Amino acid sequence: MNKSAGVLLGIVVAIGAISVGGAWYTGTKIESVLNTSLVDVNQQLQAALVGHKGTATVELVSLERHVFSSTAHYRLKAEGEMFGEAPVELLFVDRLEHGPLPFSRLVSLKWLPVLVTSHYELEKTPATEKWFAAAQAASPLKGVVNIGYDNSTKGSLELLPLETALDDKSSMKFSGLKIDVAASAQAQKVKADGYMDSLKLTTVAEDQTPVQVELSGLTLASNLSKSTYGYYTGENTVVLSNSKTTFGPKQSVLGFKNFEMKNQTSESGTNASGRADYKIGEVSLNGKAVGSAQMALSLKNLDIPSAMALMQIYQTRLQPYEQAVAEATAAGQPAPELQLTEAEEAQLKTQLEQLLAAGPQVALENLSFNTTNGESRANLVLDLTKPQAIDLPADQLVRQLIALLDFNLQVSKPMIIDVLTVQSQIDGQTDAKLIADQASATADMFSSMAVGSQLAKLEGNNIVSKLHYANNQVEFNGQKMTVEEFVGFLMSKFGGTGEVQ
Repeated sequence: MNKSAGVLLGIVVAIGAISVGGAWYTGTKIESVLNTSLVDVNQQLQAALVGHKGTATVELVSLERHVFSSTAHYRLKAEGEMFGEAPVELLFVDRLEHGPLPFSRLVSLKWLPVLVTSHYELEKTPATEKWFAAAQAASPLKGVVNIGYDNSTKGSLELLPLETALDDKSSMKFSGLKIDVAASAQAQKVKADGYMDSLKLTTVAEDQTPVQVELSGLTLASNLSKSTYGYYTGENTVVLSNSKTTFGPKQSVLGFKNFEMKNQTSESGTNASGRADYKIGEVSLNGKAVGSAQMALSLKNLDIPSAMALMQIYQTRLQPYEQAVAEATAAGQPAPELQLTEAEEAQLKTQLEQLLAAGPQVALENLSFNTTNGESRANLVLDLTKPQAIDLPADQLVRQLIALLDFNLQVSKPMIIDVLTVQSQIDGQTDAKLIADQASATADMFSSMAVGSQLAKLEGNNIVSKLHYANNQVEFNGQKMTVEEFVGFLMSKFGGTGEVQ
């Protein structure tokens, strides 16, 4: 044996010895590792379901320990309104390869030591046998997770392709979905990326016309960190390349291209803020491009402690009350009264005041629709503040609650014409001049009605309406008035009484 071969043999023997010793040690600790992981999982499930009508837990049913591997069985239980009428129970089997060098990692040339490698999958039960049949008898849900010695995790979850009849009128064809996830210890930081190629659902509407929904090119991405208060902040993104819905007696086709949803949340001290952006690159009807759309929503200066306290009150007192009202209504009985103790009323008042003292702001930053020749858009900003007292009369309370209200609306006449033109073409009209004249006349009529009612002004080719409120003063389309005068103006337009003073 030459010298280099001897060195190589020594390395192999050393790795083998380390692996055997490490595997034996890991096997003795595997149950505590699993129990710790399940505690984290259940905490995350509980946090994810806050505000929803449902609960879910995962428990370890059994564990068979060996030197190099172990086999665990888990049970997922879920119940509540969001999961349907009957409780849901799913069973999983998990083949655990003990570290530090699990065989599956060695053969894939991943030699970084890990505590354990988990290969889990859904088990077949009477409740899941149809799911298995749709996946050609294979487990339709499976995954791999590597747990590091620092309690970090890295792995993947996979939903297998499916093709099945959901009932006698509905069917589904699914390409499968894979999500890669990495998390630090105790899931303080979490990153996830997923992709689905296609999903096709076919069913029948109430009017017995066929309905078909097709989605393709779905991408998911998350980059989150656990905040001081235990919830996650960061960014979530969903991108869908194409969407097509076929519906109605004429089997119209509504299409979306390049849909994107992105939400961001952050925390600064005791305040939280968030933003959600939605974009559609192209909206089409029966293959004809109509336009594109955007929407942006934001929330600022949300006091976290009071918001969490109010959520707790809602869960323990208001949510059960809503359920009782629903049950009474379904039974044809009078709705029960909400009974709060003096302490609960005082707590509710205190938390509301604390929430409003932070000056929360809600905004529709942008709602817009673009066509070839025009853009219509709207935005709204609402700043709230703490009133002198929560129990003021309603009219006084509203005035003191609103620190600022700013609303702007612009409707483009060319955009209206573009949309009406596409609709006429879809309806089968072919006379280009007639279509253009009808669309232009309709846009002019809408403009005349809006301007004639004094609810809007005409600026160029745009129908515009602006409202600003602050310090008990209203400015509406350039005209300043008191709140009472503005209410009288609205009553004269919609209620038939009152006039501007």
